[in-house]
Amino acid sequence: MQSTIAWRRPVRVSEKPLRTYPWYLIPFFWNQRRKYGQVLAPALLWGRVPKLFMAVAALYGVLDRRRSPLDPVLRSLVTVRVSQLNGCRFCVDINSATLIERAGSQGKLDALDAWCDSDRFDQKEKAALDYAEAMTDSARRVTDTMVERLRAFFDDDAIVELTGLIAFQNLSSKFNSALDAPSQGFCRLPQSAASRSQDVPAQN
Repeated sequence: MQSTIAWRRPVRVSEKPLRTYPWYLIPFFWNQRRKYGQVLAPALLWGRVPKLFMAVAALYGVLDRRRSPLDPVLRSLVTVRVSQLNGCRFCVDINSATLIERAGSQGKLDALDAWCDSDRFDQKEKAALDYAEAMTDSARRVTDTMVERLRAFFDDDAIVELTGLIAFQNLSSKFNSALDAPSQGFCRLPQSAASRSQDVPAQN
């Protein structure tokens, strides 16, 4: 594996040379290069503390498994919206690319800023997005009404999984935003999303 990285280095904490990471992380980096064409900047940041890297990778693997009770498009809608709210350039970039792939078009991504008033989203997706925003925005609180609305579409296990996914994406996007992990050119973003991911600071 080459030791050079194609993107701009994170301005706050730089990656280490690949040869200095523990041997058991190298297969993760190889897999990312095979899947994405490059090693992901956050992997190199988390990899500075290998035990943290392994814990985060394991949690992500559970939340994004094929047999998740949450369908793939809904998972991507939630992760993109949380990433937008937290101003994470890397997360908006990669999660938007995944959403486009899963949805089969860019329509839902383009409409996500105004999801509440858009007919591109069904009531199940709107309930999940409202819940995600309430969990992410420190000025809001999750209410009993929100959870009851979720129960029209999800059982309790699925609600726990949705909550875990939203919490994980907050962890990931706040980590990446705080350390200024750059976008890596995975997709063309709507102009509003691209501007916000550059200009909006992460929430505390």
